[in-house]
Amino acid sequence: IFIRTVGWRRAAERDIDAYQGESLAQLQAFADGVNAYILNRDSTTLALEYRVLGLTGVNIPIKPWTPVDTIVWGKVMAWNLTDSYGSELIRATLYDELGREMAEGYTPPWPYGEKPTILAPEDLPISQASLTTTDALGTAEIASWNPSSLLMAGDVRPGQSTTHGADVGIGSNNWVSTGAQTASGLPMLANDPHLSIQMPSIWYEIGLHCQPVSDACPFNVVGFTFSPVPGVIVGHNDRIAWGVTNVGADVQDLYRIRVNPDNPLQYEWNGAWRDMTVYEETIQFGDGEAPITIQVRETHLGPIINDNRIDSESGLPSGFNNEDPLALRWTSFDPGTIFESVLHLNQASNWEEFRDALRLWDSPSQNFVYADIDGNIGYQTPGNLPIRAADHDGLTPAEGWTDAYEWQGYMPFDSLPRIFNPAREFIVTANQAVVPMEYYDQLTSELGDNANYLLSYDWSYGYRGQRINELMESLAPHTPESYRVIHGDNKQIVAEEMMPYLNALSFDDPALSETQAWLAGWDYQAGADSPHAAFFAHFLVSLLRNLYADQLPDGIEASSHQMWPAVLLMAEAENVWWDDAATADVTETRDDILSRAFRQAYDAAVAAQGENRDNWRWGDLHTATFVSNPLGVSGIDIIEGIVNRGPVATGGGSEIVNATGWDVGGGNFEVSSVPSMRMIIDLSSFDSSQSMHTTGQSGHPYSDLYGNMIDPWRAIEYHPMLWTREAVEAAAKDRL
Repeated sequence: IFIRTVGWRRAAERDIDAYQGESLAQLQAFADGVNAYILNRDSTTLALEYRVLGLTGVNIPIKPWTPVDTIVWGKVMAWNLTDSYGSELIRATLYDELGREMAEGYTPPWPYGEKPTILAPEDLPISQASLTTTDALGTAEIASWNPSSLLMAGDVRPGQSTTHGADVGIGSNNWVSTGAQTASGLPMLANDPHLSIQMPSIWYEIGLHCQPVSDACPFNVVGFTFSPVPGVIVGHNDRIAWGVTNVGADVQDLYRIRVNPDNPLQYEWNGAWRDMTVYEETIQFGDGEAPITIQVRETHLGPIINDNRIDSESGLPSGFNNEDPLALRWTSFDPGTIFESVLHLNQASNWEEFRDALRLWDSPSQNFVYADIDGNIGYQTPGNLPIRAADHDGLTPAEGWTDAYEWQGYMPFDSLPRIFNPAREFIVTANQAVVPMEYYDQLTSELGDNANYLLSYDWSYGYRGQRINELMESLAPHTPESYRVIHGDNKQIVAEEMMPYLNALSFDDPALSETQAWLAGWDYQAGADSPHAAFFAHFLVSLLRNLYADQLPDGIEASSHQMWPAVLLMAEAENVWWDDAATADVTETRDDILSRAFRQAYDAAVAAQGENRDNWRWGDLHTATFVSNPLGVSGIDIIEGIVNRGPVATGGGSEIVNATGWDVGGGNFEVSSVPSMRMIIDLSSFDSSQSMHTTGQSGHPYSDLYGNMIDPWRAIEYHPMLWTREAVEAAAKDRL
């Protein structure tokens, strides 16, 4: 119901009108290929899911695939990589209930000057003056409505934590170096996108080779794609290579809507009533239950996303919400051409053609790194990135009854961040802030000072970017082996930053003092066999619970994103966050809470793995289970055993380069997000390139290729990323 309300498919249907000629023909050719397979078979010879569900009385009609279905998948991925509106609800609640100053102890500004941005100041021909902006809404204005009711109602979104926007742990790494930094003398490029753990793998590795390559058939490319789409999303052709990470740009805004009390299908706009567009959406049930039809109201700002809440008693959607309706503005609601961009990207042969292809890449905005066989490297931010009013920061829901906070358009592509052959000889992106603040002075000079050009206020706090930058310098000259070392690096920098405060504690209990001294000898590597990493994970859970849980509003829980804010608070021993709200007659300080968290962590570690520290092992707690939806969550052991794989021990963790994310706030050590694939491209010899994704190439549980990549994936191993026809023929196991 929520997905239908947001309108992914309606947005895709608007997109299809923007595709023309060759690109539309290629989308249709892909659809024709899908249909040639599925329409010549009945459901019993297709996926196992259809057969098993059919035995339970759930019958799903299989319809012909269309180009719109492919485009919908682009909307799904864009949604999964966008976290703005959930963060707006959380911030509004924090400001309302805690006040802005205290709220910033939970979500402080990004650490400019302390952690490396993607573009460094020397990459920008601008002054050192910094840009400051004001907020559109003050605390007093926010207090006039109640955003916490939305959080409590579970309206944030499917799969989303009510913590900090999108799925906690979602992110990615990529980096590229010039020949001056490699043993071969030509560039190397690496990528590992971090996405939710799933079965089968979200990626499909493939080569797309025209025989022969010609103007009529121009593709000669290998890499990774998604099964519902044509073309290669990340990889290389015979001239260039590219990889992506999520920018995390703020491309969503919520607007508070005033509905006409005499007509629920009208809303106020600049002092007049304007008609809404109303869509009927019918949700079918495979087991024959009566369908549910809902009405979706859409303003020119976007759909009202908190209509049709599910009533807890009836289980049915409640209809219109005229009390506190919120409309969602999202760049992906505007017509886009992302798959045209992919198809052009696959054919690009140089930096200029690469950038021209990315002019068509609208959403989700990605950090693209680039390399070519001529020795060049580069970086480009593409995408539709909103220009807001000067007094609109997008941090909290804005007034939706006036054009004062309406978007003023999108950033010009040629003003978006880019680098070509930087003097430092490498580029690293890991979801950290894209640019130093000086960049915005340049935009103000170019585009005018009557707007807010900030790409986002919220980024990954920079631990992965910091570590990869360190390793790019210390491990050079680079080879595929050194890139593998970076992919598998397990250093937990947050532990290194917290350790001085832990070392300063004093304990009366000898067991705690001995554990304190033992922990001080840790090298901060969170490998699967590390006992120190196991203990520190318990400590993080206890720390964030003791630091935040007693004062956070209902519906908001601390997550791994709060690790760096916790480090900041350690410099303020008497900050109000350290005080335990449950002990009214005592004012706790930092060391009180750190000591309590350390003691609780020790007790939890002993309870989980015994008193002998030598037996503690991070991988025994931090396991990855690859779950296939829906059968893998059926609750029927025999079926789950067929389609699921794991658990398997893993190293790494949240905000570690080997980014096997877990729910730090909830205390569940199981892996929830993963480096969904790893890729190393060697521009000196494409046949020396290497790759691996999480599970296997097959989606059929009885295939040998269903889960055969899990063990090499967790061991940071690779297989050859075959390129030449000779290499493919030599490695062939089967032929279709």
